[in-house]
Order: sequence, then structure tokens, then C-alpha cells
Amino acid sequence: MQALTIGAREHFADRLCSAIESAGAPACVGLDPVLEKLPRAVRDAPTTDADAIEHFCMGVLEAIDGVIPAVKLQSACFERLGAPGFAVLERVANKAKTMGFIVIYDAKRGDIGVTAAHYTRAAFNVLGADAVTVNPYMGPDAIEPFLSSEYADRGVFALVRTSNPGSDAVQSHKLEDGRTVAQMIADHTATLGEANIGKSGYSNVGAVVAATKPEDATALRKRMPRQFFLVPGFGAQGGTAETVRALFNTNGQGALITASRSVIDGFEEGDADWLGAVRKAAEGFAKSLEKI
Repeated sequence: MQALTIGAREHFADRLCSAIESAGAPACVGLDPVLEKLPRAVRDAPTTDADAIEHFCMGVLEAIDGVIPAVKLQSACFERLGAPGFAVLERVANKAKTMGFIVIYDAKRGDIGVTAAHYTRAAFNVLGADAVTVNPYMGPDAIEPFLSSEYADRGVFALVRTSNPGSDAVQSHKLEDGRTVAQMIADHTATLGEANIGKSGYSNVGAVVAATKPEDATALRKRMPRQFFLVPGFGAQGGTAETVRALFNTNGQGALITASRSVIDGFEEGDADWLGAVRKAAEGFAKSLEKI
């Protein structure tokens, strides 16, 4: 992979706010390509698996252009294809940046020291991502390499309250001080983010908070007023405009709602105009957020 040369840019949260305002919806589409679910026309083409994934992802980017301000690239869906998959990931990320999307690298990194520094360079120098998801459960030193002065214009989203049902076993566990584990992580995330606040009033340290856990939304928002929330679980996983309402601040800002399957699988089997179907699904997703 060829490293990108990135100059100083506007604060991450400010760029995200501007992109959302321009698009008119706080919406992010997850690029989670699964070979078996690709349109028949893409699957049946005489190409490699990596070529098929690339063709599909590039098509989705074109289909949602002008409707959706941000994309989230699920690293595992590309990594499973080995070196060709990594190459596709790089090209898709570069294409998305060229088109003006905010690019979030969903890799859930969570290590420290030199390893974390290498992860940081891969996310920001090689892929040129605007932000990366990180696992904070090894402590602040698992996040701090992503926040060095070299990357002051980039962002991270720390896993605080995730959408998977099994997360309750850890994240809902009560500590002796009465907080849940998720609330403790929220407090650490807010503290870590105080050092870099943009003109928008939001930090470059955001939080992943699920659309499927509305019972926790109000408490987590109070603990993290300056954090942008990256919100998975909308659409196919059951999240709705109603369940995510409390994740926004009172001014209607501060959250980026993500949908993957409900958009990128928004076509019928054998649909010749699958790109048109994906765009229609993206438009429906964006419109559903107008109710918030």
C-alpha cells in the first residue's frame, strides 16, 4: 500500500458537522460487503472475489453520493480476502475521500505502545481515514496514539455501548460506585476528549453508542455532551428514529446514525438496476432521520 501525504486540515468534528449540514442528514452508510449477498450481476461476472467486492463498493459510493455524508468501512469484510482485499480497502477509502465522504475506518483497534502507533499510521497515513473506531478497554493508552499532534485533525470513536446483545454482560455490569461499566468508559472518553474541542463544540474523541440501547441513551449523553456519537444498530438491527432521539443534543446535533444492510442490501435478487435500488434505500434512510 502506498502511504498518503496528508496536510493539516480542519478539525475532525467540524468537518463532520459541515458534511452533515451539507447533506441534510446525520447519516452514515456502512460498507460491509459479503460476497454471497452481492447483486447477481456482480457475483456472476468472471472476476475474482476481490474484484467483485471492489466493483460493488465503488458502485455503492456512486449510488449514495449527494445523499449520505459519511461511510464506514468494515475492515474485516476486506481482510478476509487477504492481500487483494487490503488493496481493495485502500482503493475504496481513497475513492470515498476523493468524492468528499467522511471516511470512518471500522477496525476497533485496541492495543498500546508501538502496536497502537502502527495501527494509527495504517488508519491515517495509508488509508487516509478521517476517523477510526477503537476499543478503550485497555485504558487511555490504547487511544492516545491516535490523538497525537500529528493527527490533530483526525478522530476516534471509542466503544462505549455497543449493539450486540452479549454486550450487556459487561457493559451493564454495576460497579461499586453505582456506575455501569459503560458509564465508566463514557466518563473516561469525555475526559480524554477535553484536550481537543473544535469550533463546533465537539471533541475529536467520539463514542460508539448503539441505537438498540435506548434505556442508556439519556445518561450517556449527559456524561458525554461534547462527544459525537457514532450510532450502529439502526434499520436491520431494530433501531429507529425514536430509539436514537435521546442520543442527540438538544440542538439536534451530535450523532451520526449508521446503517449497513438496510441500504447496501436494498435490492431484490436479480435486480438489474441494483444501484438505483441502493440509492432509493439510502434516500429512505436519510429521510427517516428527518423525524428526529
